[in-house]
Amino acid sequence: MSTAFPLSRTTSPVPATERAARLAAPGFGRYFTDHMASARWTPDAGWHDRGIRPLQPFTLHPSAAVLHYAQEIFEGLKAYRHADGSVWLFRPEANARRFARSARRLALPELPEEDFLTAVEELIRADEPWVPVPTGEESLYLRPFMFASEAFLGVRPAAEITYSVIASPAGPYFPSGVTGVTLWVSDRYSRSAKGGTGAAKCGGNYAAGLAAQIEAQQHGCDQVMYLDSAGEGTLEESGTMNLCLITSDDELVTPALGTILEGVTRDTVLTLAADFGLTPVERPVTLHELRSAAAEGRVTETFAAGTAAVVTPIVGFKGDGYALTVGDGAPGKKTLALREHVLDVQYGRAEDKHGWLRRVL
Repeated sequence: MSTAFPLSRTTSPVPATERAARLAAPGFGRYFTDHMASARWTPDAGWHDRGIRPLQPFTLHPSAAVLHYAQEIFEGLKAYRHADGSVWLFRPEANARRFARSARRLALPELPEEDFLTAVEELIRADEPWVPVPTGEESLYLRPFMFASEAFLGVRPAAEITYSVIASPAGPYFPSGVTGVTLWVSDRYSRSAKGGTGAAKCGGNYAAGLAAQIEAQQHGCDQVMYLDSAGEGTLEESGTMNLCLITSDDELVTPALGTILEGVTRDTVLTLAADFGLTPVERPVTLHELRSAAAEGRVTETFAAGTAAVVTPIVGFKGDGYALTVGDGAPGKKTLALREHVLDVQYGRAEDKHGWLRRVL
């Protein structure tokens, strides 16, 4: 099976001066590069029509299955420019494998790992000038996604699927410095249930979480912290990131997998834990345990892990009738050390002992 994504270069790229202005203040998800990767799948032909093409809108029939039954998945990863000008991806194979797992859960065809990687890499090569030269934490964010594009209203897995990758320059998640976030513990909304789609990276999970995010903002919090749907008071994850706790006896504790997303950054910090004198532990954590352990000083630091914000210090939690501060209310030293090390590996400033970096250019 060919994995080539031939380039059809745009005849009207963004002018260099305008591109430079966008790269100077990219924000997140505001601007997009000149090209996109795409491929199609049908039962008879399998994956075909691969290519890197000019960025353009999709044309969909109003009955396209994705618009009615939300059969779609996506991924998120970044390309980093190192000091010598080279461009690297961080653990893209893990994203490719998770993409395949998500596809199985949403009854979508699995994209071969080599196609996933080739599409991402060829798009970066086509749009190399869009990869920022970092002055802080600038990078090129890649968004692979797949959706049911068949025009059909019956409830069954679609027989026509579109795969694409788009790219967007991204600035630092914390433009004014890492100050920490506060999470609202929602007892009104849940993210997932056993047997549900919590372990898949699909748009429906995020759409269902928007009301919870608004609830958090209404209570003066930055994001939501979900509890399990079974009513057992078990912590799961935030709206966009996995949860991690650091204890006074040097454990790095994170909720077990099952109904939560298997985050690449989550796995990264668990792997690095021993280098920072921490013992990684994956187990259920209840809200009661968090509240009592934080009050008694047994939980000394908390943070969230995700692609966009890397390692994000959590300095407090709020819920209906209570508020708790973690540690002294400032980002923890071990959290910041982990964060800095992950960034140093991603940007080529520290040795990549685990073979996580994949060179593109």
